[in-house]
Amino acid sequence: MGAWLDVFWPHSHALPIGLILAAVLWMLQDQWRTGQMLRWLRNDPPVENAPTFGVWGEAATRVRRLLRDRDRQIIDSQARLKDFLSALQASPNGVMLLDGDSRIEWCNQTAAAHFGLDTERDMLQTIGNLVRDPGFANYLASNDFHSSLNMSGRDSSSAHPVTLSVQLHPYGDGRKLLLSRDVTALEQAEAMRRDFVANVSHEIRTPLTVLAGFVETLQTLNLDESERQQYLALMAQQADRMQTLVSDLLTLSKLEGSVLPGFDTHVAVAALMRQLEADALALSQVIGIAGDTDHHFVFKCEFDGELAGVPSELFSAMSNLISNAVRYTPVGGHITVKARQLAGGCLVFSVADTGPGIAAEHLGRLTERFYRVDRSRSRETGGTGLGLAIVKHVAQRHGAILTIESVVGKGSVFTLTFPPSRVVPVVVAGAQTSQETLSAQLGAQ
Repeated sequence: MGAWLDVFWPHSHALPIGLILAAVLWMLQDQWRTGQMLRWLRNDPPVENAPTFGVWGEAATRVRRLLRDRDRQIIDSQARLKDFLSALQASPNGVMLLDGDSRIEWCNQTAAAHFGLDTERDMLQTIGNLVRDPGFANYLASNDFHSSLNMSGRDSSSAHPVTLSVQLHPYGDGRKLLLSRDVTALEQAEAMRRDFVANVSHEIRTPLTVLAGFVETLQTLNLDESERQQYLALMAQQADRMQTLVSDLLTLSKLEGSVLPGFDTHVAVAALMRQLEADALALSQVIGIAGDTDHHFVFKCEFDGELAGVPSELFSAMSNLISNAVRYTPVGGHITVKARQLAGGCLVFSVADTGPGIAAEHLGRLTERFYRVDRSRSRETGGTGLGLAIVKHVAQRHGAILTIESVVGKGSVFTLTFPPSRVVPVVVAGAQTSQETLSAQLGAQ
């Protein structure tokens, strides 16, 4: 380089000019590498095309590391977002995200079902245009979201009402989180609670009114001994009625609040039938005082074994079926009680009577609390309206099925079918099955 420069320039200028040319070449090379680096960054080509030496090689290495970290963070963020959305999809409550203009940004399947939406078609649609409930429109426009709103669901009907509890929660820059929850069961439970309290109050108020009237009569009038005895007998009858009602209410409360019966406690079916027969005869004699004859009973126990469950509950359910038959069957009518095992292993307990029968429209509601086909007749016979409700609960707790068949003017048949798992065909050796043992079991529960 220096020899060539000596031809054209004086020797004294060769060194500076060489340095300048070297600097220019280095700058051109650096500019080329810079362009290579920029093209690699701009076009995001494969890693192999990045600079691999010099300062730009070091810079490319660091950039590659940053890009790998960025990609890893993006993958992690996407995975967390997917998990978060999956959790929201699995939520039993509806979740919907609305932008500042109340347009749907995202919703889970539960919310779509609650409001009748399509998760793809209705995205970015205004929620007010899709949910036309007037109450919801007012709630959305009020901007007061401190409390929730109860509204009808999209699939609600008179036969199958659906009630939703919805509430908006503002967040971010004008966005809103809409939560919805199906509270149909809660609403029905609350309605049942109100009806139950009203029915209990009504049932207790009637005998209390009668008692109060008789007490006032005894306090204010001079009655002869026969009249006093008559009033006292009526007062005792009303007191017994209230006592029976309270007893049935306590039985229902105990059934609903206790654990399911196990399989370690058995009761002998034959002994149970003997106790039921004795109680039925006693009740029939009490009811038959006003008539010439009592009822005609047939008790058949065709099963020599035991039934697994709570003896007091089983006795209560069967006794209620028999007492209903006695109370509603006219004096002189026939009542047949049977216990038998079917070929499949199930145990069937049935009570058939020749009473007035029950119309078909009432059969589905007989197990409701305080439901009566004939209210006046039920009170005359001493019924509380809770007997079949107790039977239903006992049956459910023991896995049994209660079926009711009735023909108006011919009578009714009530049947409890217990599953084979609760049937012990052969009495366990050494087990006590006497009437005293059964009485002890019933009294211990």
